[in-house]
Amino acid sequence: MRIAQIAPLAESVPPKLYGGTERVVAWLVDELVELGHEVTLFASGDSRTRGKLHAVLPRALRLGRPRVDPNTACTLLIEAVSRRAGDFDVIHAHIDWLHLPTLSRSGIPFLTTLHGRLDLPGIGEVVRQFREACFISISDKQRIPLKDANWCGTVHHGLPAGLFRPSDAPGTYLAFLGRLTPDKGPEDAIRIARAAGMPLRIAAKVARGETGYFKKHIEPEIDGARVELVGEVDERGKQPFLSGAAALLFPIKWPEPFGLVMIEAMACGTPVIAYRAGSVPEVVDEGVTGFIVENEAEAVRAVKELARIDRRKVRARFEERFTSDRMARTYETHYRRLLAAARPARLSDVSEHLGTPASPLVP
Repeated sequence: MRIAQIAPLAESVPPKLYGGTERVVAWLVDELVELGHEVTLFASGDSRTRGKLHAVLPRALRLGRPRVDPNTACTLLIEAVSRRAGDFDVIHAHIDWLHLPTLSRSGIPFLTTLHGRLDLPGIGEVVRQFREACFISISDKQRIPLKDANWCGTVHHGLPAGLFRPSDAPGTYLAFLGRLTPDKGPEDAIRIARAAGMPLRIAAKVARGETGYFKKHIEPEIDGARVELVGEVDERGKQPFLSGAAALLFPIKWPEPFGLVMIEAMACGTPVIAYRAGSVPEVVDEGVTGFIVENEAEAVRAVKELARIDRRKVRARFEERFTSDRMARTYETHYRRLLAAARPARLSDVSEHLGTPASPLVP
């Protein structure tokens, strides 16, 4: 198949540092190429891919200088895809809603993976305007606010099996990896680690808009010993950070659509201790890849039970459920379904134009 992938322009594909969606898109493109498809990636020019890169901007918005207005960048992206839409059998978008007006009128089968939260004002009205558009969720839980959307399936994220090496060692600290915002639960992680009597290492960036929260609630707790801030880690840095941990703490307080860091930890053989919110019950296998808890007290008790978790089984379950090969093959199935559904419609259009009935035997 000739497949177009539309990535956000905020980060390169894959991102230099933070950027879950762009990382997933990078893995998906590479796996689809491995499966023999002709894949074109619409992204920033500093992206790296095994597919064909259509560079919309020289550099991703986050790192580009001079800064480009995001609305301008998105306009250029949609126009680039629109002009080349006829080159593809199917188009796969990862940019929320921006492409819907254009691709809905293109005549080319397309689907949209929604990577963010869907309980925000106005989203329901957008969905009602595009009832025929095919949406893919990254967890079943993510769908709940938009039950009326045309959901074509759920595809859990996956990452390359060889990206991280698993460790059988029990780990010497607890890990927190993610943005430092109240929704992600870094304060809870600090209290859990202290109550459990284990050091906590925090790998996170302090975004400009989160500086106030960090200085007030997180920075006073950092002592360099019991609570250590190691900063933002790239792909290479995640390996030792996660594999050296006894567990990843994931005390989220929001409807997390997926939570890529959970499967990154599992790939390292590291169990996850997570609050029961969002996608967590779909991702964590209770007692196998970690523990799902309701509050801080249960999380502390879970830390005490980590010896029950076999880290080799954590890695094995990751390989069963969350590899990028599995993700790409699942998407491949959805692409074929889209094409099969689109073919009768196209034949009907042609037949109507010619004044003859459509034949199911036409290839």
